[in-house]
Amino acid sequence: MLKIGVLGAGHLGKIHIKCILQIEEYELVGFYDPDKKVTEDVKNQFNIKSFDSLAELIENCDVVDIVTPTLSHYDCARSAIMASKHIFIEKPITNTTEEAKSLMNLAEEAKVKVQVGHVERFNPAFLSVQNTIENPMFIETHRLAEFNARGTDVSVIHDLMIHDIDIILSIVKSNVKRISANGVAVVSETPDIANARIEFDNGCVANLTASRVSLTSMRKTRIFQKNAYITIDFSNKTSQILQLSEVTEKTDEFSILLDLGKDKKKKEINFVKPEIKENNAIKDELTSFAKSILNNHQPLVTVEDGYNALRIASIIHDKMKFTADNF
Repeated sequence: MLKIGVLGAGHLGKIHIKCILQIEEYELVGFYDPDKKVTEDVKNQFNIKSFDSLAELIENCDVVDIVTPTLSHYDCARSAIMASKHIFIEKPITNTTEEAKSLMNLAEEAKVKVQVGHVERFNPAFLSVQNTIENPMFIETHRLAEFNARGTDVSVIHDLMIHDIDIILSIVKSNVKRISANGVAVVSETPDIANARIEFDNGCVANLTASRVSLTSMRKTRIFQKNAYITIDFSNKTSQILQLSEVTEKTDEFSILLDLGKDKKKKEINFVKPEIKENNAIKDELTSFAKSILNNHQPLVTVEDGYNALRIASIIHDKMKFTADNF
C-alpha cells in the first residue's frame, strides 16, 4: 500500500480526497492547504490529518498528489521529486514549458514516476471508441463552459482546450507541422474564447474551439477517418460510430445504402453505439497511477505527455491575436 498525501484541498482537491479514500492501493496520510478555513472544513468533513507545511506532508508519504493552482505546480512538484517521491500532478503540468522540461529531467534523474491529470483519457466515452480510431484525418472539438472564476489564473487554452490537445496528440501519430489561432479576452486578462487549427505532417487537420463564457456547456469531439465518422460526447458520456463498408448480401436492417455511381460498388453506412462502461474517471486515473508504481510500468499519461500538451497549448497562446475588449 502506498502512502499518499494531497497538496491543495480546494474544489478539485476534495474530489481527489474522496476518490483516494476508496482506492485500496493507497493509504491517505493527510493533506496540506495554506488556507486555514479550507483546512478546518476538510479536516471536519473527512476526518483526516492536516499537515502544517508542504515539507511535512512530503516527508510523510510515498506519493504526492498535487491539486494546487497551476502557478504553484512547479515548486510543489520539484520539492516532492527532490525528496524522491512519486507525483500525480493536475493539468496543466506546469505554468511554462521550461518548468515542464525541468520536471521531466528531475523525474528522470530521481527515478520517480509522474502522471499528469489529463482526465479525459479515462472518460468512458473516449475509452469506448479508442481502439476504433485509426489514422484520423480531420478532427473537430468544441469545449464550452459557463464562466467560473476558478481557473482564470490561466488562459482558456491552458484551462480547457488543453484537454482536447492531449486527446488529439494521443490519437494522431504524426508531428505537428503548423498552428494558427485566434482568441478574445472577454472577462479576464487572458483569452476566454479561442479557436486553433493544428496541421500535422501526415495531412491530419484538427480544429479546436474552447470558451469559458458560454451560456451552455459542451464537450464534443468529431473524428473523421477513412470509412468512419466517430463522435464523442465527453459531457454526456456517449459515443457513436458511423462505419462505411461494402454492401454484403445480408445488410443490417438499420444501415443506409450509398450509391457511389456507375461502375462503383455500393456501400452501406452502419450506425454503431459502443457500450459505455460507467466509471469514475478521476478515481480511475489515480488508481492507474498507483498500479504503475506498484508494478513498475509507465503511467498512462506520462510527464512527456503533459509537457507535449503544454507545449502545443503555449504555441497556440503565443500565436494568438486577442483583445481585452468585449465583442
